[in-house]
Amino acid sequence: QVQLVESGGGLVQPGGSLRLSCAASGFTFRNSNMNWYRQAPGKERELVARITTTGGSTNYADSVKGRFTISRDNAKNTVYLQMNSLKPEDTAIYYCNAREITGLLRYRDYWGQGTQVTVSS
Repeated sequence: QVQLVESGGGLVQPGGSLRLSCAASGFTFRNSNMNWYRQAPGKERELVARITTTGGSTNYADSVKGRFTISRDNAKNTVYLQMNSLKPEDTAIYYCNAREITGLLRYRDYWGQGTQVTVSS
């Protein structure tokens, strides 16, 4: 059974920090590119950050560059999102996504249930 369990969300003041975690099970984590998405009320889900299977490459949305850092620990089957200098516009539900590479140009997508991040004074 595939599971992606996010944790670490909550309420934080502007300028504060949070660290999200996503614990994976039920699939081959080390063969999966991992992504964090977010969805704010009334807006479409957007890609925030992604990291390749070995962690050798990362990409970020322009809105979070320099403030957020994605990382992974393949020994623990866990991906992280360190969020610093948080702004009210970062308020959203954050989702963990795994894209498991199953063959040449073949993959499976898995999603977590999401964790709420609220940035407010």
